[in-house]
Amino acid sequence: MRPSRFVRFNIVGAAGIGVQLATMWLLVHEVQMHYLMAAPISVGAALLHNFAWHRTWTWRDRLHSRSDIVRSFAGFVLANGAVSLLGTVAVTGALVRGTSVPPVAANAIAIVVCGLVNFWLGDRVVFRQRAIAASR
Repeated sequence: MRPSRFVRFNIVGAAGIGVQLATMWLLVHEVQMHYLMAAPISVGAALLHNFAWHRTWTWRDRLHSRSDIVRSFAGFVLANGAVSLLGTVAVTGALVRGTSVPPVAANAIAIVVCGLVNFWLGDRVVFRQRAIAASR
């Protein structure tokens, strides 16, 4: 039995969370980078990871040509990237400054907040089903 698209999205997303949080931890704790500089870099790492897996697994049935892949990558970076980047920086910053939540925990909360919006964008915009013209 093949898992539903939403289940696949969340499996990829969970792995992406690992990539994002590990990158955030590494940059903040090992490199000593400020958390607001580390947040967009960690989002970028997760975006690349997630696009690769979504393209090859979550929405594999919707990408058939090189132009579909290029268009989808551009859309993914613009749509999901904007939501993830802006949402992560805003939520992480607000939680750390406003409630003293540690940066990595605040980043995890931001990921959850952005996740549902990103699924909708992925399904309806980035990897949307294209009508295939019937051959004559």
